[in-house]
Amino acid sequence: MIRKFTIDEDILLDDANPAVTTVGVSNHHVHLCQADMDKLFGPGYSLHPKKKLTQPGQFAAEETLTVIGSKGMIENVRILGPLRAETQVELAETEARLAGIKALLRDSGDLEGTYGCILLGPNGYITIDHGVICAVTHLHLSDEEAAPLGIKDHQRVDIFIKTGDKAGCLFNIPARVGKMHAKDLHIDTDAANAFKITAESRAIVLLNECKTE
Repeated sequence: MIRKFTIDEDILLDDANPAVTTVGVSNHHVHLCQADMDKLFGPGYSLHPKKKLTQPGQFAAEETLTVIGSKGMIENVRILGPLRAETQVELAETEARLAGIKALLRDSGDLEGTYGCILLGPNGYITIDHGVICAVTHLHLSDEEAAPLGIKDHQRVDIFIKTGDKAGCLFNIPARVGKMHAKDLHIDTDAANAFKITAESRAIVLLNECKTE
């Protein structure tokens, strides 16, 4: 079945419209668990927040790591806080291939069956046997932001993005809804380059027949 629809692009100019969202480019980064933090930086080490992120309670740390694969390395990969229960490395597909790292397309936190890499820090290195992913493009919404759109947690939506003359749609994008979320579309650097994303870029959330995971 072919779906046909018309999009009013003028909506992109109205930040007050509940369907309009900012577009956040998610550069490569690492989430560490406490045990791996101690190995890479020394026992009892604490992250030093550099700046707050769009999602409540999350921050980019001053600390970085080097991610090493079979073909090369990716230096200055930022650590995001706070610490998690399990270490996770998020890369774009292009850089993962260049470094010789297998990165499966997964939702954040869905690490079963993923591949690993070497992480190098100031206190040494560790080898993780899983935890490397290319994060699925996803939409964050607070409960209050999701309510006018009728969107529930894990619901799938479609997204229209336009930057200058570059425009397109992303389909079946998962929505993450809850009190620890704030409206922002998260895409990796590969997708951001394809859509010519800038800080001024906006997207429109299109409902997708209430499909859920």
